[in-house]
Amino acid sequence: MRLVILGGPGSGKGTQGKQLCNKLGIPWISTGDIFRAAIAQNSELGVKSAPYVERGELVPDAIAIELIRERLVQPDTANGWLLDGYPRTAFQAEELDFLLDDLRGRLNWAIWLDVPEPVLIDRSLGRSRSDDRLDIIRRRIELFHERTIPMMDYYEPREKLLRINGNQPPEAVQQDILAAL
Repeated sequence: MRLVILGGPGSGKGTQGKQLCNKLGIPWISTGDIFRAAIAQNSELGVKSAPYVERGELVPDAIAIELIRERLVQPDTANGWLLDGYPRTAFQAEELDFLLDDLRGRLNWAIWLDVPEPVLIDRSLGRSRSDDRLDIIRRRIELFHERTIPMMDYYEPREKLLRINGNQPPEAVQQDILAAL
């Protein structure tokens, strides 16, 4: 099964994605981790990504899709995967579909974790990552509203969008996701 999990920063994408992957036996692919690893390795794409990640901005599409391509051709993705943190725009969703066509695959579902903004801020501030500062969190939420929410208009007509209430206990969110799949 090929899945993407969508939601604002702090919506529970990582928590839900990891649990879902354990249940389905597919790899969890965090694009944030991919970007941070590329930056730490000082790879060409990492160097290009760093200024955007440090400011809480979206990494340019050409860089992001190339990093995603590198990951999706790894052998552990043959039976499926879950992408966490990509796509973040309707354009990226379309680019992902083109990439999957090229790789002879297709997306099964986009899982949307719907969580109110104040909850996103509180959850994000509760994490201990170096890039979870209030100014960066607010910028991520601003970008989320501008760019990510329009993805519903991309996935909904294609009947690929699963809307899940992410503002409930994690176990209930997981049950709702599994029921929807």
